[in-house]
Amino acid sequence: MSSQFHTGDWWEDTLALLSVDFVQHALLAALLLGIVSGAIAPLIVMRKMSFAAHSTGELALMGAAAALLFGFSVSWGALIGAVLAAVALTALGQREQDAIVAVVLSFGMGLSVLFIYLYPGRSSAAFSLLTGQIVGVSSASLGILAVLAALVVATMALLWRPLLFATVDLVLAAASGVKVRVLALVFAALIGVVASQGVQIVGALLLIALLITPGAAAVKVTSNPVLAVVLSGTFSVVSAVGGLVASLAPGLPVSVFVTTLSFVIYLVCRGIAWMRSRHVQADAVRAREYSATGESMSKQTSNEAAGHAHHA
Repeated sequence: MSSQFHTGDWWEDTLALLSVDFVQHALLAALLLGIVSGAIAPLIVMRKMSFAAHSTGELALMGAAAALLFGFSVSWGALIGAVLAAVALTALGQREQDAIVAVVLSFGMGLSVLFIYLYPGRSSAAFSLLTGQIVGVSSASLGILAVLAALVVATMALLWRPLLFATVDLVLAAASGVKVRVLALVFAALIGVVASQGVQIVGALLLIALLITPGAAAVKVTSNPVLAVVLSGTFSVVSAVGGLVASLAPGLPVSVFVTTLSFVIYLVCRGIAWMRSRHVQADAVRAREYSATGESMSKQTSNEAAGHAHHA
């Protein structure tokens, strides 16, 4: 990269890089990925699918690596691999999800290693599937991401009420006529779509920083599902876009800053939750003390009244 972008002044270097086309493409990709990841992250956490979601990202790597080896589009390879993997994991893992996910994940990762090893091209192309290549996002990839992001958000908005119902109380939702199994498969497919795009931007190894951590942070500070989605989207966008901007001047990997921001946000939210719990516990202790004092005074008053009546 030209020396004009490395003057030693962080602010000047960042502003100069922000005017470059591929950096602007990367910013848009980070923004879109942040929005769409944040939209589904709280439900992933609430449905206890964090391991499955992370595994979906790893299995998107398998599809991308296979596409790279056989000369197909990496974007479509990752998309097909992630969606098929997510749906298969959900369909097979209704009763023993953790075990099924682990079994399928180990097999898929073995194939990923094989495909990457056999790939005759540059090793950097295969390695970028692990760590991401956000600054290499093309106009075509950005267009695909925009369309898929719109589809995911629209589907989530359409299915929000039954999906939330099935998340909060699966048995009651099924008894009420909600097609919980179909919803589970659709939600798994949405996770696969998001994971496939995240693999190309932040990499399979660090996808969890956008797909799970923002949702885990949001549910720490609110029990309102809608607010959790808004907060999760905000956290995800801040991590993705902020991490990209922070990485420009030093020229370090974007994923380092994305994961760091995401982790710091989670720690802050966890701290807020801890402080709230302390206040709640203190209020409960004071309420018990007040109740005990009131009962004691009531008994004392009753005894005094009884004494006066006896003397009378």
